[in-house]
Amino acid sequence: MIAFDPPRLTVYCGASLGAKPVYAEAVRTLGRLLLQHGLGVVYGGAELGLMGVIAGTVAEGGGEVIGIIPDFMQAKGLTHPAGAEVQIVDSMHSRKMKMTTLGAGFVALPGGLGTLDELVEALTWAQLGLHDKPIGLLNVEGYFDPFLSLLDHATREGFVKLAHRELLITASSPEILLHAMATRAAKGRS
Repeated sequence: MIAFDPPRLTVYCGASLGAKPVYAEAVRTLGRLLLQHGLGVVYGGAELGLMGVIAGTVAEGGGEVIGIIPDFMQAKGLTHPAGAEVQIVDSMHSRKMKMTTLGAGFVALPGGLGTLDELVEALTWAQLGLHDKPIGLLNVEGYFDPFLSLLDHATREGFVKLAHRELLITASSPEILLHAMATRAAKGRS
């Protein structure tokens, strides 16, 4: 059994479905795996794209779904309506802070600038010692290969310490990723 405390993960992912159907299928697989292990999801609160897929998959399975959405996005009617607890905040910064506090770890899935922003902030905060939660990246069909190459380059060039580069757990399988994250979380608690 994969366990986290609290029993939910913060998921960062795109507000679009992307160019390949495999992205949404990987998100559905992750959602079903979270349900199987009694884990809920904290996400960006919108019904669009991969965000809507993760929220819908977990909510339809009866799992806990907490959406955090800024008031300006909620006013546009972007809030996921089905089975999610929605918390409205006053800014994107407040959204990220709330998402950080509610999840026991972070999973980044394919997405755009917002996803990269959230992932890099989670890594930066871990680097600074502001949290010790596991940070996972689901590298669906090599989507994040260029980003990982950049991190490796920054490490070789002396801008990222190896210990900080190793904060990011990467896998192409949701199951392998969650097991590695749970192992890292357990080490942090001991």
